[in-house]
Amino acid sequence: MRIPAAIRASQRSPLLQVGKSAAATIGAWLIAGWVFPAQLPVFAAIAALLVVQPSVNQSLSKALERSIGVIAGVLIAVALGLLLGSSSWVVLLAIVVAMLVAWLLRTSPGTGNQIAISAMLVLALGSSSPEYAFARIVETLIGVAIGLVVNALIVPPVLVAPARRDLGLLGKELAASLDRLADALPEPQTPARLQELMLEVRLLRPMKNAAEASIVAGEESLTLNPRRSTHRAELREMRQLLDRLSPIVTQTIGMTRAYFDHYDDSIGEEPVVAAIADQLRRAGHDVRLAVQIADIAPEPEALTSAIPALTAPLVVRPPSSQHWILIGSLMEDLRRIHGGLLDED
Repeated sequence: MRIPAAIRASQRSPLLQVGKSAAATIGAWLIAGWVFPAQLPVFAAIAALLVVQPSVNQSLSKALERSIGVIAGVLIAVALGLLLGSSSWVVLLAIVVAMLVAWLLRTSPGTGNQIAISAMLVLALGSSSPEYAFARIVETLIGVAIGLVVNALIVPPVLVAPARRDLGLLGKELAASLDRLADALPEPQTPARLQELMLEVRLLRPMKNAAEASIVAGEESLTLNPRRSTHRAELREMRQLLDRLSPIVTQTIGMTRAYFDHYDDSIGEEPVVAAIADQLRRAGHDVRLAVQIADIAPEPEALTSAIPALTAPLVVRPPSSQHWILIGSLMEDLRRIHGGLLDED
């Protein structure tokens, strides 16, 4: 019986992340245990474990979430303990009150859960005295601080490589899609091949989304990261390249769709079609060139001329009446691709 997908990740966390979590938890346990020897440092260990996240920025968010949740939960537990004592039903009441307080304050789910858990632990494991509550708050802050320090100092993760990979794959596939459409335009096509063209070009959209997500993750990983200065310019260039390629993705899909919708066997007889196909190949060349200039080409051994191929917009004679919609659509999208590759407004 296979483990359900709901409890498994698509890939393992880096082993370094596991080591950092373990180091932070052990450090928090030892230091908080030395500061408060009378109690097991459970709050500190949990705080450190939760604070170590894939990025320093996420760690800070988790630290704030954890700290606010513990402080609110401890205060609720102390107030109810002083008013109602330490009976078991008071623990249940504290959980309910903590959940209602989190709802009233519109806290995040993580903060709301932390308020309830902290209130429960204070009443179930300790005392409702103000001294005990203060000690647990300080213990939590110790765990939070150790988690932040460990995550910031031990090789902070910089997620630039996945962004470079996904953007390079997008550029490679975009150029290939332009070449495929260029090859198809002058030649008669079977219905199966037309369907194949559409299926292949539609892959560009999820690839663009993947590149966008990877760049966002990379930018996130640099926030508050001590190593950010060496990678910030690189990610900025990737963002600029993606902004240039994204409209071309849309236009390439639109051109292929127009060809699919308006296809007939006589399209290749139009004199302008060969010129459009040549311009599409030039556009594919310039997409590869832009990716290589950005140093993110997935296959560095595939050489591309360093001279841009698109030098001027294409000017053509009017097409025949039955093809003017398709030719006009292709020409307009080609004009936009030309402007995007030359970085024109």
